[in-house]
Amino acid sequence: MSVGELACTYAALALHDDGIPITAEKISALLKAASLTVESYWPSLFAKLCEKRNVEDLIMNVGAGGGGGAVAVAAPAAAAAAAPAAEEKKKVVEEEKEDSDDDLGFGLFD
Repeated sequence: MSVGELACTYAALALHDDGIPITAEKISALLKAASLTVESYWPSLFAKLCEKRNVEDLIMNVGAGGGGGAVAVAAPAAAAAAAPAAEEKKKVVEEEKEDSDDDLGFGLFD
């Protein structure tokens, strides 16, 4: 997340918390008061977002991001790719146990 995006997020949240309508001019004024400079497109993007979407809904659904479908599609492919890798790792571990110096036919007190 860029500094401009984060600054505009906090400015929009502050305006919403005070019950002030969120506009690009008000976001810019808050950023100027905080001595922050951001790219000129950030305040207008956030104002348009807050105009089209309810800020309460955005706050309450922070962890409910999209992308669930892509994970479901990629999961079988990832599982299929992981299976041979798991078998190979298992073989490597078994080979290491065979080459281990643990059982050389004598003990410490023999």
